[in-house]
Amino acid sequence: MTAEYLGMNYAVALSCGTAALHLCVKLAAERINPGAEPGNSLAGQRVFCSDMTFDASVNPVVYEGGETVFIDTETDTWNMDPEALEKAFKLYPDVKLVVLAHLYGVPAKMDEIVTICRKHGALIVEDAAEAMGARYDGSVVSGMCGSFGDFNAISFNGNKIVTGSSGGMFVTNNKDDADKVRKWSTQSREAAPWYQHEELGYNYRMSNIIAGIARGNILHIDEHIAQKKAIYERYREGLKDLPVVVNPFEDKAKLNYWLSCLLIDESAMCQQVRGEKEYLYVSEPGKSCPMEILDALSAFNVEGRPIWKPMHMQPMYRMNGFVTREGNGRGCTNAYINGGYVDVGADIFQRGLCLPSDNKMKSEEQDVIIDIIHRCFR
Repeated sequence: MTAEYLGMNYAVALSCGTAALHLCVKLAAERINPGAEPGNSLAGQRVFCSDMTFDASVNPVVYEGGETVFIDTETDTWNMDPEALEKAFKLYPDVKLVVLAHLYGVPAKMDEIVTICRKHGALIVEDAAEAMGARYDGSVVSGMCGSFGDFNAISFNGNKIVTGSSGGMFVTNNKDDADKVRKWSTQSREAAPWYQHEELGYNYRMSNIIAGIARGNILHIDEHIAQKKAIYERYREGLKDLPVVVNPFEDKAKLNYWLSCLLIDESAMCQQVRGEKEYLYVSEPGKSCPMEILDALSAFNVEGRPIWKPMHMQPMYRMNGFVTREGNGRGCTNAYINGGYVDVGADIFQRGLCLPSDNKMKSEEQDVIIDIIHRCFR
């Protein structure tokens, strides 16, 4: 059912999206480095990764002994910047794997990214965990998110647009890859009358209960997307008089509206400072900041969240490579200048937040949220 929806031939049900990503990376490593040891299959190799994402997107590279190099974000979709990716290949020409995530259900610039990866002979692991149901119709590639990579992963986590409470899937057009992932996910049991194991395996299979819930929910995906779109449009209309914008997308993309997000104009930002776990801000008339809005929402028992903190800013990854597009900010809007380079991801993290986007939210409840945000700017 999932493979058919995505226009693919095979889908392997797994315990979570992270498991799917791990086996995507493991398969890619085998293709790049045949005969490598499990857990060390990317030893000594760099992998280009989306910078603004959840760490589950990139941790599997480390599981397999690789070194992540983060590619900065662009302003049109908040996804991997193709210009920065092209620059990264010039800096690290030996890289043969790119891990790409579609942020908040908005498709990345796949025409440009696929073209660059083909040019440099690099494989793509596509993390479509947040993008189930999103579509991209470009001139180079066209189809559903989760169908563009050499290896593809989706998620049925409890917060996703299609949920099984947990779970994920590996998606492919290659039967041999599907069979290999299915074998790995069941502890690599051989086709023998007894328990025969000839290679390292994992306990990654999906439970029957999760499968049943996810199967039931996928029947309603178009309805869920329509509900999420209505939420996005109400935010855009209700906040249009404020110095903010909702998360952007390209005309060639049809997003799933998984999360509606807000970006405050630089001129309307009050002072805000974040440490590793704590923050401070100074309220100013006519201005606000993400943490002030999130505190105001929390006071009414409403949950919002900051934008994903970019991976290159995370303590465990801040010594890793990080590639931005060339120049002093030309071509970027409202870009954060830090030590001479343009750090778009840091800027979006500084000025952005995720708004309540549950498709069960009533329009009257959303009106209250919109009013709270307005009050923050008074």
